[in-house]
Amino acid sequence: MSKTKNIRRLLIANRGEIACRIIDTAQKMGLHTIAVYSEADHRARHVRLADEAIFIGAADAASSYLNQDTLLQAMRDSRADALHPGYGFLSENPDFADAVRKSGFIFVGPPAKAIRAMGLKDEAKRLMKDAGVPVVPGYDGADQDPNTLAENAKEIGYPVLIKARAGGGGKGMRKVDSPDAFAALLDSAVREALSAFGDGHVIIEKYITAPRHIEVQLLSDRHGTHLHLFERDCSVQRRHQKVIEEAPAPHMPDEVRTAMTRAAVTAAKAIDYEGAGTVEFIADGSGTLTPEGFWFMEMNTRLQVEHPVTERVTGLDLVALQLRVAAGEPLLLKQSDIQLNGHAVEARIYAEDPANDFLPSPGQIDELMFPESEGLRTDTGVDSGDEVSGYYDPMVAKMIATGTDRQEALQQLARGLSQTCLIGLTSNLSFLSRLCQHEAIKDGQMTTSFVDQNLEYLTDQSLPPDAVLAAAGMSQLQADTALPGWRHWGAGNLPVLLEAKAGLIRLVLQIQSADDITLKIDGRSLSYAVLRCTVHKLTSWQLDGPNGQVTVYTFTKGQTIWASDGADTWVFHLAHRIKQDTEEQTDGKIRAQMSATVIQIIAQDGDKVTAGDRLIVLEAMKMEQPVLAPANGQIEKIAVNEGESVSAGQILCRFVQQSEDLA
Repeated sequence: MSKTKNIRRLLIANRGEIACRIIDTAQKMGLHTIAVYSEADHRARHVRLADEAIFIGAADAASSYLNQDTLLQAMRDSRADALHPGYGFLSENPDFADAVRKSGFIFVGPPAKAIRAMGLKDEAKRLMKDAGVPVVPGYDGADQDPNTLAENAKEIGYPVLIKARAGGGGKGMRKVDSPDAFAALLDSAVREALSAFGDGHVIIEKYITAPRHIEVQLLSDRHGTHLHLFERDCSVQRRHQKVIEEAPAPHMPDEVRTAMTRAAVTAAKAIDYEGAGTVEFIADGSGTLTPEGFWFMEMNTRLQVEHPVTERVTGLDLVALQLRVAAGEPLLLKQSDIQLNGHAVEARIYAEDPANDFLPSPGQIDELMFPESEGLRTDTGVDSGDEVSGYYDPMVAKMIATGTDRQEALQQLARGLSQTCLIGLTSNLSFLSRLCQHEAIKDGQMTTSFVDQNLEYLTDQSLPPDAVLAAAGMSQLQADTALPGWRHWGAGNLPVLLEAKAGLIRLVLQIQSADDITLKIDGRSLSYAVLRCTVHKLTSWQLDGPNGQVTVYTFTKGQTIWASDGADTWVFHLAHRIKQDTEEQTDGKIRAQMSATVIQIIAQDGDKVTAGDRLIVLEAMKMEQPVLAPANGQIEKIAVNEGESVSAGQILCRFVQQSEDLA
């Protein structure tokens, strides 16, 4: 039997939200916490929270958070006893786990042998099949010839799913609906997998047409104890990445829960697992869940992003248990000790643009405020004034709501999101608010394709509510006046031209007094009274208008105005001249929408193209983003080269649109 080792000094080999989360528990346990940071993170929140911090290299992950030698040296320099890898980066790298242990340190995670067993999806599937765990039908062979893969996809039957055998997070994953699309999507998946994981090997699986993503949280020690902490539903996803997670899974029959948790424990026993881990299953969500209608997808041999929902319904601290298991302590729990209590739902708040294919939107956070409530927990890696870096995952925070039942938890989450203030960059807050209030979500009737099927509604950029426009306009009056307070503002007209994603918005504010403000827009006149105007970093407008009283928050920075009515957050730009539609259409310049790297140039100078054709492929944060032809026309000049780094707004190519009379 292994001896128990004392952990006194803990190095967290990670950053952001998860580093802050680990630091919190470790400090509560009386441990000395050691953060590591890159050039981009020298003022990051996890650095400020830790007891000490060590610089580990340049901003890019390969030079810092993925640099094994540097991290091991940080362990030695800090005299750490143990290393917690968090999730992502090196958390599932068996060579790193081995290196940590061979250097005399404790690795807070499973043995390298277990990580290797589950690290490659093809080998993991074969292992699970041998252990009696049901697996998705598909091809996981060594022959990676594109023709072989295409032939196997045909035999499996479309639609199929191409999946990178290494890594996770939806990278290197493509759904293919027909043979005609297979070659291009295979090429894209392999390229993305090589970039993200250094391994272009893929497997082909049958695509379950109404899939639910359900996973089981496991906890094992080195003394032969293997426990499950029930299941989580992670079906609400975008770009194959989870957005909303909850525990327990809705509409889960007892017999299916028993079969699924038993299969997960079987998986843990098959590889002599230690620590916290998660077995992910795909389930047939076309009807009632059945014991025969779920299949093994993969096992994550680390702490999951969504672990807080399990903590909320079981009352257990998974990080604390990880640390105790890593120290060699036996789990002082029996399966019967672990009970479900209530319901928990988590939403991932990202700096991204849902209306623009969820592209990351890094930048500085001017103001960040989360509501405080007994039923809410928020895990974050940033504060007001911090920057969401373009080098790493753009997660801002996770909001976890708890209730006695699922309905109450969802209501708590909706309130929490509506009361969250995130100013300075584009986020998915409005998207999340609409998600958790959608009737299908409330009914628990969602599959992994739910977001794609409802994307138009979830990312609606139609005209903002009148009260929001009124507050946005009045924020400019406030900015233009030297004296604060409504009593000093005289009568007059304020014309305001706002540019939103829905287009240009012309409005006129007629100000007589605080009790007599008329908003004119689109030929309508609406009367408002300002009941209260509180100016801090944010301006809180309490308005009384045609639809009753409403509170709108505004924040102005330069020519940009943020306005939130508690349900949605809107971003406006002051337009000093009216842009002509023809100017937009004939500009002839196709620009990068974000900072990225050019990884493939498809079109050439002089090529005739059709609207929607792929011209250039960009990559940012390990995600590919194709640049498409905006209309029928001809490529005049490609302005970039493969491998080149480009900034947002940079010209990628010059394009001549085909005139309609020639179309």
